[in-house]
Amino acid sequence: TTPSANGNADAPVRQWERGCPRPPVGVRTPPSANGSADDPVRTPLTARKKMISVLSIIEDTMVDGPGFRTSIYCAGCRHACAGCHNRQSWDFEGGHAMSTDELMRIIEADPYANVTFTGGDPMYQPEGFAELARAIRQRTSKTIWCYTGFTFESLMSNPRQRGLLELIDVLVDGPFIKSQRDETLRFRGSRNQRLIDVRASLRAGKAIEWNDD
Repeated sequence: TTPSANGNADAPVRQWERGCPRPPVGVRTPPSANGSADDPVRTPLTARKKMISVLSIIEDTMVDGPGFRTSIYCAGCRHACAGCHNRQSWDFEGGHAMSTDELMRIIEADPYANVTFTGGDPMYQPEGFAELARAIRQRTSKTIWCYTGFTFESLMSNPRQRGLLELIDVLVDGPFIKSQRDETLRFRGSRNQRLIDVRASLRAGKAIEWNDD
């Protein structure tokens, strides 16, 4: 049983009790290796080969952004947010390698669902997710949301991560902070986290929050 945000395995898990969205229980076959611990963006070997270490994929979810979405949950996160209910996603060796083509077959099979990158933290695998995002841009009209424990400002200052950031429509940024948990928020778990309109923010040179009005 996947534990809830308060660590009780028997308690029901509400979607907003999270630092990142909740994948189904179960971890797939791990990749063979990960990156150097000295790398500030500790990238799995698969990402350096333009592969993504995937923990799970949820199709037609409605909690990871507006409308139906195909959510790709990657393996690996070092933020270690207190109260995270999805601790199994922290393990960089907890997923299995998938190529852009493999993921695109799943994404394109659903003409109605947009796409969300989550995990784990996709910003630890920026090259792999950037290649996937470019393919989505080139081959579909789907929007891309991305959840990360990094802030928009820190991503802007990291060339590798900014390359992925520039391909995203909406960024849900910041770590989950248990003391700021708010179940009334849309698509995020704590008050410090923001829904950022990436294109507007890049034009303005500062974070501009997204709204669906």
